[in-house]
Amino acid sequence: MKPLIGISCCVKAFGIFATPNHAASDSYVRVTLGPVGGIPVLLPAAGEALVPEILPRLDGLILTGSRSNVCPDFYEGPPHAEGTPEDIARDSTTLPLIRAAIAAGLPVLAICRGFQELNVALGGSLDQRIQDLPGRIDHSTPSDQKYGRIRTAKAHNVRLTPGSLLAEVCGGTEIPVNSLHNQGIDRLAPRLVAEGWAPDGTVEAVRVRDAIGFAYGVQWHPEYDWETDAVSYGLLEKFGMAAEAWAARRRWPQAAE
Repeated sequence: MKPLIGISCCVKAFGIFATPNHAASDSYVRVTLGPVGGIPVLLPAAGEALVPEILPRLDGLILTGSRSNVCPDFYEGPPHAEGTPEDIARDSTTLPLIRAAIAAGLPVLAICRGFQELNVALGGSLDQRIQDLPGRIDHSTPSDQKYGRIRTAKAHNVRLTPGSLLAEVCGGTEIPVNSLHNQGIDRLAPRLVAEGWAPDGTVEAVRVRDAIGFAYGVQWHPEYDWETDAVSYGLLEKFGMAAEAWAARRRWPQAAE
């Protein structure tokens, strides 16, 4: 049986009545069915009460990207600029879910917003608009969204720690990545270890220092180009292997030992 992979959802307004829907991009479903090799399970932004009910049923967790930003109340930051999208329902679900998943040893892969959530959940803080900071480059989403190649193209390189997971995957210490974010890590959470940096010093890849299992985060979007990019494929495949191993231990604990 393939591992069950939880995919975090956002609350988004749909239709002429702006009805709230729980949604995740199709790219996360396709990547779960593809290189991850699992069965996608969409997790509604239903609050902390969902966590103990769903966590024992999962074999892995993908924390997705989103246009919304983590509410600054969760890291004691200043209020967002007017018009900045937030999703309190998602934050109230994913932040406790992250802590519980890591404590249990469940494999976790955090992407873009999910990467920022990982940092906040473990006690870190965020820069809200990197492009406004002195000496930093503009990491934000290109304005012309109708051109997919522009939106997902490689925007800058990331310098990797030698011997890190991604350095092992790529066989080197530098990779090109896409870039579609305004926010990023300010204060690194005590339990996180930075393993990748943009040219301006922005943290782009982290691992959880004392995690029982796979617990990794990237600021870019490997789910966009895994069909053409070997590093994206390799990272997702590593996560899938961890989830498969977790599923084997969960279903056949004696055989796995």
